Amino acid sequence: METRNVDVAIIGAGTAGLGAYRAARKHTDRIALIEAGPHGTTCARVGCMPSKLLIAAADAAHDIDRAALFGVHADAPWVDGKAVLARVRAERDRFVGFVLASLADFADEHKVQGQARFVAPQRLVIDDRLELQAERIVIAAGSRPNVPAFLRGAEDRLLVNDDLFELEALPTSVAVFGPGVIGLELGQALNRLGVRVRMFGVGGAVGPIRDPAIRDYALATFNTEFPLDPDARVSAVARTGAGVAVTFTGAGGDEVTETFDYLLAATGRRSNVDTLDLQHGELPLDTGGVPKFDRFTLQCGDRPVFIAGDANNDLPLLHEAADEGRIAGDNAGRYPDLRSGLRRVPLAVVFTDPQIATIGLTLEQVDVRCQGCYGVGEVSFEDQGRSRVMGRNRGLLRVYGEQGSGLFLGAEMFAPAAEHMGHLLAWAVQMRMTVSEMLDMPFYHPVIEEGLRTVLRDLNHNLHIGPEMVERCMDCGPGA
Repeated sequence: METRNVDVAIIGAGTAGLGAYRAARKHTDRIALIEAGPHGTTCARVGCMPSKLLIAAADAAHDIDRAALFGVHADAPWVDGKAVLARVRAERDRFVGFVLASLADFADEHKVQGQARFVAPQRLVIDDRLELQAERIVIAAGSRPNVPAFLRGAEDRLLVNDDLFELEALPTSVAVFGPGVIGLELGQALNRLGVRVRMFGVGGAVGPIRDPAIRDYALATFNTEFPLDPDARVSAVARTGAGVAVTFTGAGGDEVTETFDYLLAATGRRSNVDTLDLQHGELPLDTGGVPKFDRFTLQCGDRPVFIAGDANNDLPLLHEAADEGRIAGDNAGRYPDLRSGLRRVPLAVVFTDPQIATIGLTLEQVDVRCQGCYGVGEVSFEDQGRSRVMGRNRGLLRVYGEQGSGLFLGAEMFAPAAEHMGHLLAWAVQMRMTVSEMLDMPFYHPVIEEGLRTVLRDLNHNLHIGPEMVERCMDCGPGA
């Protein structure tokens, strides 16, 4: 077996691993970047980008469907499923190509292909052919879809998001299990592309929403498009000659069986750390077998080992993985001179229609921090001017602030343009702005962001800082 000594070994060449490599490379040239699977990152290959391509096709079909609202009449859209998926794959491959092109600039001697596993605290073996003695290690092994055992009754008709984009044509029907980010995005997109969709959940959650008012509004809205039961009672999943039969308790309390072409398991992801033989690494592990780590240095216990990205099960988002990769790689490169890295304000967006965004502290976290001394502002987008102009006047936004200081702490929304408003609010939280300071910012008319001014005025009043809300404030413009 070949042996090699390196200063830094990085397990995984996804978003976090690539960031770690670039950061560690500033400190040392003795690096190994190890990848077990295909290069190209989860985001580009099977995650963010192909899903948004499918959503873009669904949006195009939906715009035709609702054109009559504006007095514009067109024939019902004909969706060429083969063409939809062909474009998804073609554009997906372009995004993957950009990642591969960046990898081409890395030194060949740094790149190692194969499955890494620990055989001792600072020793890794790759495919039983290469042994690395690594002074420091970054675990950026990523994650994979998690499929509960009972869904495997679907057999060859079981899909995860990785598989969906490889279908040659759109199916006629899909049972989606898991109304999380992936399930909601793909389920709504498939429905708008003409696929019959029914969605099943467990425990009542709808995406990342934690505010009960937002959750209830979103759930009611999704159910106008396709059946979504966030706490379904499913008794059987079975492969039949006609597809996948799902037996569940219907709205009337009776047992119902529906058959679908496929079952899409959007039931979360699990860290790949269980493939690394961590028992040989002498690392502190949590109950799920993931190393315990410091969120600001990414160090695992007191070992010269760092963990970043989806592997640590903390915030499985691309921008968080990129930040964590840089922090972990920098600290691995400069070890033992550890530095706390910048952790940004939490921001998550779900690209449904309306979109979902969560910013800063959740309502529960606000309650704990403020010990009950907080205020909530709320605005509906049903009568908001710009939203009505565009025929996208569905949505609810709730914002949270601290009594006394007037500090803006967070928000949740199910609203049009949530991806844009969410960024503005995240910046405000990170800048530690008060609600009054945010209201001093400019608001143009007519734009959806005027809803932010309305909700902030409501919050300021509820914090006992600003005046009572004025209904139909014409100083702001009609419908603001």
